[in-house]
Amino acid sequence: MQPTQDMIATSVAAIRAKAPKAAPKIGIIFGTGLSSLRKDFTNTLTIPYAQIPHFVRSTVESHPGELLFGKLEGHSVVAMRGRFHAYEGYSFDEVTYPVRVMKALGVEILIVSNACGLMNPQWSVGEVMLIEDHINLMGGNPLVGRNNDTLGPRFPDMSAPYDAKLMALALRAAADEKIRLEKGVYVAVLGPNLETRAEYRMLRAMGADVVGMSTVPEVVVAIHAGMRVLGFSVMTDACFPDALQATALSDILARAASAEPKMNSIVRGVLRRLKAAKR
Repeated sequence: MQPTQDMIATSVAAIRAKAPKAAPKIGIIFGTGLSSLRKDFTNTLTIPYAQIPHFVRSTVESHPGELLFGKLEGHSVVAMRGRFHAYEGYSFDEVTYPVRVMKALGVEILIVSNACGLMNPQWSVGEVMLIEDHINLMGGNPLVGRNNDTLGPRFPDMSAPYDAKLMALALRAAADEKIRLEKGVYVAVLGPNLETRAEYRMLRAMGADVVGMSTVPEVVVAIHAGMRVLGFSVMTDACFPDALQATALSDILARAASAEPKMNSIVRGVLRRLKAAKR
């Protein structure tokens, strides 16, 4: 069952009580090990999830669990420092609830990021992929149940979930910064275990370039709510079946941290171009 307007209004009221002047048009969801962009924010204010009604708690290492409000490249932005995952035991409604709240706060564009496993043998760990499409293998969907027509349509179109104009801005920003930006397909699985060799072969055969355990539910809800979406995957571990090695979370976090400046530079470039286009 999708959240009610009363639930969302309660959450928004609690946020407004602490951040009355916040009027974000851009929302960002930071993935695992990917929140250093916060250092570029100005006029910041943070609200722990524990202080927001109906928000659950982030339990994963490197997910602090707070909303960050501030200015970035001239835009009013709200960012999630810590997302929720279905493998933590949360429902897809709980996982995606913050996206509903972002929409109610005024967010029009959602930028999502994640750390992921690399399956495309033509690419390298440490690079960034622009998500142009996705495959949902998580075994669930946040839109299942009676539809709340005030939040979005019963059957939202997913022919182009990632906004073409925003992707074009990202590619230009990467080119200007001389950053290699791949473009491909993200497949989401439930987790929390990493995949077997046979599973990597299957996922690659299905047409996926990278694999992760998040993002897709939030994108589905964002599209349902009428938001424009831009997505990035930072490739942190090699998932090649014939040369597969054990991977620890510490390795993933370290590689995410080393590659993250590339993604941050691209995101800032996109926001600068959006600002210039409005002048």
